[in-house]
Amino acid sequence: IVGVEALVRWKNDKLGNVSPNEFIPYAEETGLIIPLSEIIFEKAIEDYAAIAKEGYGHITIAINVSSIHFSQQNFLESIKKILERNNTSAHHFEIEVTERTVMNSSSETVSKLVRLKQLGFKLSIDDFGTGYSSLSYLVRFPLDVLKIDRSFIQHITSLDEKQAIVDAIIQMAHRLKMQVVAEGVESGQQAALLQQMGCDYVQGYYYSKPIPLEE
Repeated sequence: IVGVEALVRWKNDKLGNVSPNEFIPYAEETGLIIPLSEIIFEKAIEDYAAIAKEGYGHITIAINVSSIHFSQQNFLESIKKILERNNTSAHHFEIEVTERTVMNSSSETVSKLVRLKQLGFKLSIDDFGTGYSSLSYLVRFPLDVLKIDRSFIQHITSLDEKQAIVDAIIQMAHRLKMQVVAEGVESGQQAALLQQMGCDYVQGYYYSKPIPLEE
């Protein structure tokens, strides 16, 4: 295990376990995604300290950032304050943004990503291939990791078309000096095929379902 991804869950007394697919859109619509994102950052940093004490300080924690949070003028300042408050280095964390976040390729977006890199964060593009997929941003932005969406991995062992797309993405990313993570890997057969293709890392139920830190 070289890294983990921070995933948010909501256990509600009346509603039970509420899926992020249900509550994240409402959080974005109401603006509550901003304080929620800051809480997630704080918790991820707290969790890193816990796993480092257990001897796993080499592990990177990936944190998803909402496009709404990212677009806030004080985004960088709020992240810096969280790091300072917890006396933690950004080098232990990877920030995941979606194609939606970077689609406009504005100078402000470029500036924010560059400053995040300067702070020490690794940067990854999440769910690649499902959004706007303007390939120009891959050259323009200082990205370290490309994460292939699970929809491409799902039938990779049975459909030649899926294999061709995944293979092309891996080759392109490597030419651009980016590492590749395949999301949604659920079988040893998928993992073996991805390894043959030269994929750097995989994540998914084949290794573990999402679980609380103590587990």
